[in-house]
Amino acid sequence: MQLLNFAIIRLTFCLIIGIIIGYSFSIPLYIALYVSVLLFLFLFAAFLIARKQFIKTIWFGVLTFVTMTAIGVLTVNLHNEKHFSNHYSHQIHESKDAVKTISFRIREVLKPGHYYDKYVIDILKIGDTIVNGKSLLNIEKDTLTPTLKVDDIYIAKTSFKTIMHPLNPNQFNYKAYLEKKYIYHQLFVKNQSLFKVSSNTHTLFGLANNLREYINAKLKPYNFKPDELAIINALFLGQRQDISEAVYSNYSNAGAIHILAVSGLHVGIMLLILNILFKPVERLKQGYFLKTVLLVTILWSFAIIAGLSASVTRAVTMFSIVAIAMNLKRPTNIYNTLAISMLIVLLFKPLFIFDVGFQLSYLAVFAIVTIDPLLYKLWKPKNRFLDKYWRTLTVTMAAQLGIIPVSLYYFHQFPGLFFISNLVIIPLLGSILGFGILIILLAVLNLLPQFLANIFGSVIGTMTNFVGWVSDQEAFLFKDISFSALYVVVSYILIISMIRLCIKRNYKTLRCFLITILTFQASVIYTKYQSPENEFIIFHKSRYSLIGQVSKNKIVIAHNFDSVTQSKNNIIKDYTVGNHISKTENDVIKPVYLLNKKTVLVIDSLGVYNLKSVKPDYVLLRQSPKLNLNRLIDSVQPKYIIADGSNYKSYVEHWEAICRKRKLPFHQTGKKGAFIIDY
Repeated sequence: MQLLNFAIIRLTFCLIIGIIIGYSFSIPLYIALYVSVLLFLFLFAAFLIARKQFIKTIWFGVLTFVTMTAIGVLTVNLHNEKHFSNHYSHQIHESKDAVKTISFRIREVLKPGHYYDKYVIDILKIGDTIVNGKSLLNIEKDTLTPTLKVDDIYIAKTSFKTIMHPLNPNQFNYKAYLEKKYIYHQLFVKNQSLFKVSSNTHTLFGLANNLREYINAKLKPYNFKPDELAIINALFLGQRQDISEAVYSNYSNAGAIHILAVSGLHVGIMLLILNILFKPVERLKQGYFLKTVLLVTILWSFAIIAGLSASVTRAVTMFSIVAIAMNLKRPTNIYNTLAISMLIVLLFKPLFIFDVGFQLSYLAVFAIVTIDPLLYKLWKPKNRFLDKYWRTLTVTMAAQLGIIPVSLYYFHQFPGLFFISNLVIIPLLGSILGFGILIILLAVLNLLPQFLANIFGSVIGTMTNFVGWVSDQEAFLFKDISFSALYVVVSYILIISMIRLCIKRNYKTLRCFLITILTFQASVIYTKYQSPENEFIIFHKSRYSLIGQVSKNKIVIAHNFDSVTQSKNNIIKDYTVGNHISKTENDVIKPVYLLNKKTVLVIDSLGVYNLKSVKPDYVLLRQSPKLNLNRLIDSVQPKYIIADGSNYKSYVEHWEAICRKRKLPFHQTGKKGAFIIDY
């Protein structure tokens, strides 16, 4: 069992390496296929030879791991529909912006934005050509028109638009996020431009969405508050689109966001409940087999209803393996189970490895099974009540220790009171989930008494209010923590060495632990050395100007924001956190910036520039100045023209045409992003 455990883990690790290689490098599909087939044939031949040898060699194992790495590369390529000729991108390659007649099916309803309702769609046809592939659909908000339903088919005349890359440093890369979901373009249409097509085709996603809507329709007459109904949808149906930003932020700040994401905790509780309910089935002939089929079928049905997110897919895969082993009376090893579930999930969804939820859920489970036994041994209370809460605390601490480096890297904050919210909610979560399942079943059967609905609504409301109270303790919420990818790697090495020291206390493990501490310190020094020392940044902000000047771990900010815009602006925070800058100062926008041997001339709406002794290297145009750009170029002879987000679009297009004609470099922050000058 131990040998199998290590083999599975190594094979899974090689698959992950192959997936990362396949995603990071553009390897043609046919090369990945040929290499994988060739390596598999070599592996089969090596197996036949090794089976007859008395002395085993290392080469069979090496060939196995190389083959699994190649399979990882192949898996990424096979799941990328762009590598096949019928993907819609091949039809728009030459004339991407041209208006086309596009037929598409609604696949998923997303959380709406400020101006658009958003959907993931399957492209069915472009003109008369049958194609496939996913895209993002943006529809202008209209309160008089209902949202589109999953599986509905529409025809619209529009053009494919590329998804914008981040325009400022360290901003969330929505384009890369969608590409990992195989979404490469987006459509913008109005409701009036959509023509609905009648269709009897139903997909699993459509059936799951219809079931969710049916359950919500049955719950609405019981007068649940909007936040309560949104929490119920998150807990039991895996849908978080309706959760308000305030409630979502409260759960995140309280360290309880995992409660809203259907994951191993929810699926594990569900498996325990189902295992008890189906206990009588064991008495039938082939009862254990029938019970296993029922358990696995219900778990995967729930996963489909919950939208097959990374966390729920991981949890259901893992607990399906547990259910099979449990009912077939086979011994299980939790590390083995985790590795097998990860291997299966990644073979079908390879880019889940980049999903934050997938990473956090596996890291949390690995940490719990590894660290929790060590923490629990520190104290074994005899009181049953104390023992339950001590176990909850150790599990929470172990999970937090496992995910904190990745969590800091992605979210840059640490909820100091996470253990309080978890100590209160997690022991009660089993009862809440069991009560909620009963409420939903009774509502669907039209047998739910109003008083039971009121009690459940009060329970959900009380839980949310408690989380809100924990979130309000801002002194214990540590925000804007700079944490790089290097810190993540070194932190996990440090955690692993610390665990080894706790398990086996000897000179070797102590030496390893001390070396990792020195390594972490070296990474801190290296990161500080790599931080920008002298940078001048012209950020992009629509309708406004924003300039930053970095010098010696300090950034001086100049802008023309109003108070509301300034309070909502995260551009500077993203930059300072991403570059480990600790000091920030405010200043006014100056007409001239002297950057060592480089000069930046700033021309605002007045259009005034009167430089005789200085020839600027860069000219920044802001607030749509009315000037003759040709005369400006002849007068000051700049090397670069920059237009920020405060200018009218028509002005920028005119300036760009002039610079193109005069072969002078022109930078528009609205297209190319922030302009950075090193000096």
